[in-house]
Amino acid sequence: MAFIQGEARAQGTMFPVTLDDLIPENHVCRVIDGFVGHINMSAVEFIRAEPAATGRPGSDPRDLLKLYLYGYLQQVRSSRRLEAECKRNVEVMWLLGRLQPDHKSIAEFRRLNEAAITETCAELVRFARSVGLVRGEWVAIDGSKFQAVSSASRVAERDAAKRYLARLDETDEQEELEIDETAVAEALKKLREDSEPEARFMLTRNGTLPAYNVQVAVDCDHDLVVAQQVTTEANDTGSLLPMAAAAKAAVGNPPELKVVADAGYSHGEQAAACEQNGILPHVPAQRGINSQGDGKLFDRSQFSYDAASDTFRCPAGQTLPRQGLQKDRHRVIYMASAKRCGACALKTACTEASRRRVYRHIYEDALQRMNARATVQVMRMRRCCVEHPFAALKYRILGLPRLLMRGRRGAQSEISLAVLVYNLKRMVKIMGSTVLIRQLAAS
Repeated sequence: MAFIQGEARAQGTMFPVTLDDLIPENHVCRVIDGFVGHINMSAVEFIRAEPAATGRPGSDPRDLLKLYLYGYLQQVRSSRRLEAECKRNVEVMWLLGRLQPDHKSIAEFRRLNEAAITETCAELVRFARSVGLVRGEWVAIDGSKFQAVSSASRVAERDAAKRYLARLDETDEQEELEIDETAVAEALKKLREDSEPEARFMLTRNGTLPAYNVQVAVDCDHDLVVAQQVTTEANDTGSLLPMAAAAKAAVGNPPELKVVADAGYSHGEQAAACEQNGILPHVPAQRGINSQGDGKLFDRSQFSYDAASDTFRCPAGQTLPRQGLQKDRHRVIYMASAKRCGACALKTACTEASRRRVYRHIYEDALQRMNARATVQVMRMRRCCVEHPFAALKYRILGLPRLLMRGRRGAQSEISLAVLVYNLKRMVKIMGSTVLIRQLAAS
């Protein structure tokens, strides 16, 4: 008995195999090729989208976009590794027509085209709307931390240098200020050498590390990401309105869009602004508690508000009139009479101060409406919709949730490429490759 034998390496054939014969009709490479062919590269403002009239010809951005989409699909993000794939991978040879761009050209494309790549994501969402995969009725918003490429020690050195120089600025008017010129020069050197000037320490799964907070808005019909944004804010509080507005524009500006997010997005002013712009937020409102007296004192919820008189009524039936406004904290102060509080039989269960204060948010009505919409069923839908894309982005596309590019713009390029690949994979799963390729060709 003999083993199955392959062809001899020097064996010639009368009918040479073409690259096209090696790629099945329903292969994902054909989806990538069809999608990139669908894009107007000049309209989305890719750099060098049209060849120059003079000089040495450069790489077509269409080819480099195809290469990056294929690379992220296979968890290959390094420009050097992508250069190697061009020389040995038959699928990449088919996509690029055997072109072999060098790693510098590959890396420059991703670095220079952050805005164009993000706009390409929007173009794919518009196509998804045209074939009925994005309905724009319910959108879920969430954020997750992605570790930056810079090490914790480098970011700590950067922050220490900034603090040192800031202290010098604060004290430079002192007549006898002694300045260590060597320390100043070292601090300036660290800032000049810092290649990750925007990443901040954030709490991640692996501890507190330099990271970016990546925000996504996901259409709940087929779990497609319709908007994404890389931020340097460690929390999500200020992202409700920006992400909701971006999602509304991405899904075609419907008259009304329902948005759901967790309590980290509780923001009264932004909730009110959302309602004014045809967006109905469904977010649990974050409430403070009366922590004095070990939390045993009357909570604010036990005080009833009367909108007509703009006053609160306490459990003992006394009125707390409006006393002032804390603009920096967006809340109104209501305060009882010290005389009545002192004589009240319930005072020991109400406050340890001379009289009780109650605070009401300036946008309290919007917070209450937002909180009432956040039902158990809606919040369950949020979890099912928005948590899956983050898992796919981190572990199935990026491979490891750590970015390779430096700076917020570089991080945005990477996340936009990852979102493009995620949405293409979702569309292939929903429609099938053959139908998707046909729809792209017809559009």
